[in-house]
Amino acid sequence: MRFLHISDLHLGKKLHDRSLLEDQKLVLDRLSQDCVTENVDAVLIAGDIYQTSTPSEEAMELFDRFLTRLVDQHIRVYMISGNHDSDVRISYFASLIRSAGIYTSETFKGVLQSVRVSDEPQIVIHMLPFIKPIHVRKFYPDLKIESYEDAVRTVLENSPLEADAINILVCHQTVLGASRCDSEEQVIGGVENIDPQVFDAFDYVAMGHLHGEQSVGRDEVRYSGSLMKYSLSEMNHKKCAIILDVKGKGEIEISKIPYLEPHPMREVRGTLSEIMDMPFSLDYVRIILTDELVVPDAANQVTQIFPNRLDFRIENSKSKETETQMDVVDVEQKKPEDLFDELYRFQNNDVPLSEEHVRVLREIMEELKTEESL
Repeated sequence: MRFLHISDLHLGKKLHDRSLLEDQKLVLDRLSQDCVTENVDAVLIAGDIYQTSTPSEEAMELFDRFLTRLVDQHIRVYMISGNHDSDVRISYFASLIRSAGIYTSETFKGVLQSVRVSDEPQIVIHMLPFIKPIHVRKFYPDLKIESYEDAVRTVLENSPLEADAINILVCHQTVLGASRCDSEEQVIGGVENIDPQVFDAFDYVAMGHLHGEQSVGRDEVRYSGSLMKYSLSEMNHKKCAIILDVKGKGEIEISKIPYLEPHPMREVRGTLSEIMDMPFSLDYVRIILTDELVVPDAANQVTQIFPNRLDFRIENSKSKETETQMDVVDVEQKKPEDLFDELYRFQNNDVPLSEEHVRVLREIMEELKTEESL
């Protein structure tokens, strides 16, 4: 049986105040075609379908378009909610759409949600939406659940697996040892990290949450990465979907399908004269100007050649460090925890938040997010 593993679509996301919906549409349209060409039987979507828990009408229509194309080709879908999603909205009409071959994680109830998808070979898909310790504690009040690893381990230990079956987990968490980038939400102190050995009982773990395609611990614990490059820190990523050929217990072959890139992301460096002589481009770019004497409107001039300029910097012998100018302060790139930490440092002579401060802040943020999802 052949699966396609994707995650972190972030439909509706903006990049430095630029809508990416049209780009996302082109990428998903190509991906739906690839599913047919590659004879994919089912698609695993490991969370962060939308950029926010209250997605726009346009973002929801785009996802509906993608799912409809898959269903029309008799391709099943198994999807979970991520930390950016509302688990309630993602699971809406779950019972109804199951008849169309779309299986979605429902509101978390303390254990894995499992679906047998094949008898020969025996394959079971287990779905675990994004969870935090606060989500798990209420189901296991007698257990000490403080970290994200505690939470995930508790759920897995209380969700029996069929030993002879090929068990595939769809999950949206942070695995210890994985590479990060600045477009991902992070928790201060690293308490969200989960040891990859926690997933040893599974034949394959389709991870979501981190934007770089990578395996962690072993080849079968793998992040597919995000649908597109969602920050300049992802400039050098090779975005792709993961193909799983499941032939038997212990027989899983992994390959990749590169995503369409409507607007490549790159860095452009040179003097103003050199840059103005470059060919017109709609690429998403960071401009680094190297003139010793910079004219006042240089940032505006380069947009004649690169209208999708995301970042403008000056590097010369006079600059002690890179001077950065941006069109819009992209608040989405700043996490609430980071903002609190920066404010505290500013007010306290660069003294960081203490562990107790972090613990209290984390509890408050979790409570607020839990209330928001209700």
